[in-house]
Amino acid sequence: MRLPDGQGTAPGDRLAVFVATSGHSGVDRVIGNLLRQLDAWGIGVDLLKIRNHGPYLDGDSLPNVRLWDLDRAHVTGSLPALVRYLRRERPLAMLTDKDRVNRIAILARRLAGVSTRLAVRVGTTVSVNLASRNGFERWWERTSMRRLYPLADCVLVPSEGAADDLVDYTGIERGHIRVVRSPIVIPDLGDRAREPVDHPWLTDPELPVVLGVGELGYRKDFETLVRAFARVRRRRPCRLIILGRGRRREALLALAAQLGVAEDVDLPGFYPNPYAFMARANLFVLSSRWEGFGNVLVEALALHTPVVATDCPSGPREVLAGRNIGTLVPVGGVEPMAAAIGAWLDAECPEADFERAVSDYRSETSVRAYLDALGIPCPADDSATAPDGDHD
Repeated sequence: MRLPDGQGTAPGDRLAVFVATSGHSGVDRVIGNLLRQLDAWGIGVDLLKIRNHGPYLDGDSLPNVRLWDLDRAHVTGSLPALVRYLRRERPLAMLTDKDRVNRIAILARRLAGVSTRLAVRVGTTVSVNLASRNGFERWWERTSMRRLYPLADCVLVPSEGAADDLVDYTGIERGHIRVVRSPIVIPDLGDRAREPVDHPWLTDPELPVVLGVGELGYRKDFETLVRAFARVRRRRPCRLIILGRGRRREALLALAAQLGVAEDVDLPGFYPNPYAFMARANLFVLSSRWEGFGNVLVEALALHTPVVATDCPSGPREVLAGRNIGTLVPVGGVEPMAAAIGAWLDAECPEADFERAVSDYRSETSVRAYLDALGIPCPADDSATAPDGDHD
């Protein structure tokens, strides 16, 4: 285990954060936003790292966050190093995310024999996420969660739907699960949204732009979005941009060509600042088959861009139901999605409706809830740091 250079600290006064991500996922953004808010409040954090895994801080200067290299290439092999870290540093609390990391953290705390409070996070709707696995894998995941997760102090999920699903699927007691909204609306969101965008479609006010963001994989179901867009395009001029990368990119481009809309569909890849696209798009569409929550939905709403979203498990209904800022459509429903896209391309929404929809997802509000779950005192409220969610 490699120790941080020149960053000694008294045992027991820090928060450990242990995740292993792709570097460009929703979890990366959630953890990155969490770390930046904790650093702004002066809370010491150890970010425990697996080799060649995110989250990456992208050059951010976070003086209260130190990187702690566990010097392992895989999560499973990190167990001995994590035990040594816990015994040496004895952090006040530890937050983990994703099932394999959660299980290793639970085992490491028991082996280390420390009193560190442990909160494990599950950011997806478990039953749907595992539906495509074989029978043994589903049994193993369900059994390990049911037996190990109660050994953590609490299980955190981003939505009520994800909480209900976890109870039904694993049998974990509902009282052991806490819904903690993700830190999505960050203080500099408005500034980042106003940054220049090198895409010609976003400078042409004559043609409205529909935007999708996410990994180009099965779960996001961008095929339905392309098909719905093609139906709208037959009736009126418009364009579709989908930000993200993934193995289905060529298939999506082929589908657009087959439907005769290839010239109006662009898949430019992953952008670290999707907010500049969201702020300039006329409409944002979430086409997912399932989500733990769907962070991009709130990001778009925070920038006052209306949305069309599938009523998937879970999250979109908790944001959109009863609000005149978007429409829920059935999962895989091409015609309902096309109708909703056509209806919202020229719509105007009251700004107050957007603000009410995203209030629980502002970083200060969310991170206070995380600290409460972790048993760490929250700083005094400071309304002067309220995020700027407006855009031109």
